Amino acid sequence: MTTSTGLKTDHYELTMVQAALRSGAAHRRVVFEVFARALPSGRRYGVVAGTERVVDAIGLFCFEPADLEFLSGFLDHDTVDFLARYSFTGDVDGYREGDLYFPGSPVLTVEGTFAETVVLETLVLSILNHDSAVASAAARMAVAAADRPLLEMGSRRTHEEAAVAAARAAYIAGFAGTSNLAAGKSYGIPTIGTSAHAFTLVHDDESSAFAAQVAALGDATTLLVDTFDVDDGVRRAVAAGGRDLGAVRLDSGDVGAGAVAARRLLDGLGATATRIVASGDLDEFSLAALASAPIDSFGVGTSVVTGSGWPTAGFVYKLVEVEGRPVAKTSLGKATVGGRKVMTRQYDAGGHVLAERAVKGGPARSTDHGMQTALVRDGHAQSRPSLEEVRRFHRHARDTLAPAHLDLTDGPPAVVVTYEGAER
Repeated sequence: MTTSTGLKTDHYELTMVQAALRSGAAHRRVVFEVFARALPSGRRYGVVAGTERVVDAIGLFCFEPADLEFLSGFLDHDTVDFLARYSFTGDVDGYREGDLYFPGSPVLTVEGTFAETVVLETLVLSILNHDSAVASAAARMAVAAADRPLLEMGSRRTHEEAAVAAARAAYIAGFAGTSNLAAGKSYGIPTIGTSAHAFTLVHDDESSAFAAQVAALGDATTLLVDTFDVDDGVRRAVAAGGRDLGAVRLDSGDVGAGAVAARRLLDGLGATATRIVASGDLDEFSLAALASAPIDSFGVGTSVVTGSGWPTAGFVYKLVEVEGRPVAKTSLGKATVGGRKVMTRQYDAGGHVLAERAVKGGPARSTDHGMQTALVRDGHAQSRPSLEEVRRFHRHARDTLAPAHLDLTDGPPAVVVTYEGAER
């Protein structure tokens, strides 16, 4: 199987290259910026994710012989020859993975010749739009869960490759583990999982199923107790695993009321250390509603891998500078701000973010903090933080939001991005 990412693009990216090679514009030095014009309705912030995957994908962006043969069906000889020799030689800067973004934040800046940068548009957007949508939803869920562990288990609700990326994005934003083994192998994310209802049903009765699971996995395992009657399931779980049983899981019905009843029953049976895990179509709003329930951790699937109703971050990839000259669209509803932007962020004495602005020439105040970091220089990837460092950085970034900006109530973005010295 090929590892090249060259064909993970749109047809018109390459026809633009063909026309630009003929006009001479292909070799002009340009700057593209990636930003979102708006956040999903009512949300106060977004979370950047997928940056490292973008850098890796750019490094693999090339065209193999079979790709070139396919492309020769609609591209001319000069364009195919250009693509045969393609290797990105430009620069990429971006917000740190795990950071927050707001409408207008240029989360990624790509600089190089027009021909080598325009072809990256589709690939860059497909990664950042997916991963940032998942991370943004996951961050809201982490807040709603009041930092009780969240387990990502949405692989069966999305594309098989997207599932791996979604697990990584959710982990960045605060999830504690994933059910996806490929994500565990690829990124070192803790993997979790014990059994489904099918395991109970394949046995002669619930007690036999529980006994088999404990025998195989030990008494620290988690038993799924809602296949039939929850109260009976809890009693049989304790009978099988003893007072040291690791956890019971509720996956259906009113999990809040079920957790209260299960906790009372577990305590009455002496299994006071046995934890309760809840799952079943949870999202940030149902997690918030379960704030007072005696639940120790949550499994979240569909809502996190689909961005909780917003499966894309809405990022666009727009040309803002040509040969050092700012360029901007004036299209109704799709206007852009021209010129490469140096972004800074201001914080109050308590460390809460106050403003984000673009400053021509660099930070203008000693209290400003630059936003972008070098990701690629002259086509070469720069050193990157580990995934654990990214997780810690995200938690720090999240803590810069005022408490009012972290709740789930609708409201405007926490920060308005302004542009000083940029051209419209």
